[in-house]
Amino acid sequence: MKDYIEVDEWKIIERGFNPACNKISESIFSLGNGRMGQRANFEEAYSGETLSGNYVAGVYYPDKTRVGWWKNGYPEYFAKVINAANWIGIDVTIDGEQLDLAKCEVASFRRELNMKEGFLKRTFTAKTGSGKLIEVEAIRFCSIANDETGAIKYSITPINFDGALMLTPFIDGDVVNQDSNYGEKFWDEVTKETWPLGGFIHMRTKKTGFEVVTGMQVVVFQDGEPVSPNVQPLQKEKYVASQIQVKAKKGQKTTLIKYVSNLASLNHPTAELAPDTRQILLELSEKRFDVLLAEQAKAWAKKWKHNDIIIEGDTAAQQAIRFNIFQLNQTYTGEDDRLNIGPKGFTGEKYGGSTYWDTEAYCVPFYLATAKQQVTKNLLLYRYKQLGKAIDNATLLGFNDGAALYPMVTMDGTECHNEWEITFEEIHRNGAIAFAIYNYVRYTGDEDYLADYGLEVLIAIARFWSQRVNWSNEKQQYVILGVTGPNEYENNVNNNWYTNKQATWCMEYAMEVAAKVKATAPAKYAALVSKTNFNEAEETARFKGIIEKMYFPFENDYQVFLQQDGYMDKEQVLVKDLPATERPITQKWSWDRILRSCFIKQADVLQGMYFFEDQYDLDTIRRNYDFYEPRTVHESSLSPCVHAIIAAKLGDEARAYEFYLRTSRLDLDDYNNDTEDGCHITSMAGTWMSVVEGFGGMRVRDGKLSFNPFLPGKWKSFSFHIGFRGSLLNIKVSKDGVQIKNLSGSSTVVLVYGKEQFVKANDELLVEA
Repeated sequence: MKDYIEVDEWKIIERGFNPACNKISESIFSLGNGRMGQRANFEEAYSGETLSGNYVAGVYYPDKTRVGWWKNGYPEYFAKVINAANWIGIDVTIDGEQLDLAKCEVASFRRELNMKEGFLKRTFTAKTGSGKLIEVEAIRFCSIANDETGAIKYSITPINFDGALMLTPFIDGDVVNQDSNYGEKFWDEVTKETWPLGGFIHMRTKKTGFEVVTGMQVVVFQDGEPVSPNVQPLQKEKYVASQIQVKAKKGQKTTLIKYVSNLASLNHPTAELAPDTRQILLELSEKRFDVLLAEQAKAWAKKWKHNDIIIEGDTAAQQAIRFNIFQLNQTYTGEDDRLNIGPKGFTGEKYGGSTYWDTEAYCVPFYLATAKQQVTKNLLLYRYKQLGKAIDNATLLGFNDGAALYPMVTMDGTECHNEWEITFEEIHRNGAIAFAIYNYVRYTGDEDYLADYGLEVLIAIARFWSQRVNWSNEKQQYVILGVTGPNEYENNVNNNWYTNKQATWCMEYAMEVAAKVKATAPAKYAALVSKTNFNEAEETARFKGIIEKMYFPFENDYQVFLQQDGYMDKEQVLVKDLPATERPITQKWSWDRILRSCFIKQADVLQGMYFFEDQYDLDTIRRNYDFYEPRTVHESSLSPCVHAIIAAKLGDEARAYEFYLRTSRLDLDDYNNDTEDGCHITSMAGTWMSVVEGFGGMRVRDGKLSFNPFLPGKWKSFSFHIGFRGSLLNIKVSKDGVQIKNLSGSSTVVLVYGKEQFVKANDELLVEA
């Protein structure tokens, strides 16, 4: 755990330069706008430890799978959102000496992420090897007002000398991915162009053929006035630059403004990429940096008006929840149903930027409540449009008759995860995709989605589960063998309770929806039966038979659901008895030792209890929580939030607050010693859930919002906005009670502590504690 980020309600602040933490900070201070994003690399040269990262949403490369032992059914490649052209670069030379903080004496340094207004600011004072002292201020942002653009304002001031400055803003397409399986570069140059104060480079991905034109236009000022410097355009392979020379006097500020556009063939005809780039750069430079920054602040104010969570009395908790919400809004806007949410977003290469089941399990609740309904619908449509490839994937593994196994990792619907225990065994992901459909319909009331799209997916998933089980003569029950549950510290186990639970629930829900669609939309139902060859009588009979006779492992002494067969054969050691020097075990232990231990990476049985909480009484949930939580090392970012929510439900304030802080500050404090790889974006939605579903106790009951909140002892109050079926509510929980503001033009009914409360349009009421 690190502790170098200053606590502030609206800002992430790093004061003082520590090279050992630089890659962590590059992740934490990342920027994005849903269409593109970047790590917080320095504009000027830096020869120290760094992970360069600039990313364009939806642009990926199929990196050939690298494994030691090939198995039938293995994906041929791992799809990756790849490092794209570096557009932030500005080489700085002072009287022939290159500015490089790894080689300078850094007298002062401050890096600040302004979450309220959406920009990154860095200031430092440094002394070069020759003794020249300079001050630098750099401000940059990725615009959410125009999501194909960004801008940088880079100012340098000599402190103790007069001298010559050479500023070289550039775009570099000769980039690499640190995680390239074979050291391959993924981009070819198509063309490039320069002019005195700008240029662009046109790149094309190998194999996939995505094309991206990245362009820049530069303006230079001294003492706030525009100047016409000596400029030399530069070109080399995959590189364009403008070499700018100016004289600078002691105390005189020289400012370079770099306007940038990033246009992809996903969104523009290829022939229009270059002319559109020139036009956008012209428009940006005519608007000027300060105007663009003001537009950025206005756009972020609109987002915060709906998404902000306000916590009074606990600045660390306040900073943390805003950081999580900020990163979620930087990563995904929901405007494009071709896009999804990678576990690292735009903050790093790990996990390839691909789609995992995290989206359905953790991100869907956040976007349901904080964005337009279409945003979450687009996440579901993303999977619907990939159903054909999910069926192909199941067929490749030996399933038939329209059974679908959605990929663990994907860009276009094709499975591309290259670890057998994940690719073939972590099949519970099918359940998360089905549950997201249920969650969406429960929340929005949009039952038309079931007839139009949902049922087709649910039938294919139910078919998979009905074929994946087998009959055990010994148990005289159905079993599911050879799986990996959410706890990835167990592989190739039999009868993972969570997986078995998801299987039966998916078949139940598919039958329920089929009956509903048949009754309410018979023509659509008939068309779907014909399209999918769904034999209602035969297939539902099989589903019912499996549901009735599914085996669920149970531990009688502790009266808990057993994570999988044989779990109690392991030595039962609690996490509290593990020496701190041996954690995280994923970095300190051999895989063999981990697999033989009882330690749990993330919520497994408890993940099922979170999803299906209405099926279990509090005593059952408490027994399972008290058994499994002490054995859980929380080395998955997805673990603490589930534990926080369940602890809150159980009234366990201490553990609810502990796990809230852990999930919310996971990256800020580098809990798992892995933030340098990128932030844990999808788990950040779980942080929001910890507050709203945990402390706020929000659920949907019979088509109504229900709240059963409590106030953590360290907080004076907390409040959040919820959009629900056309209404926008503000909920504030304090020692006085629960205040509900209806910010919409129609009345609504909510449940508070189980009692109905009628809230008039544009009115408010207080439910006293």
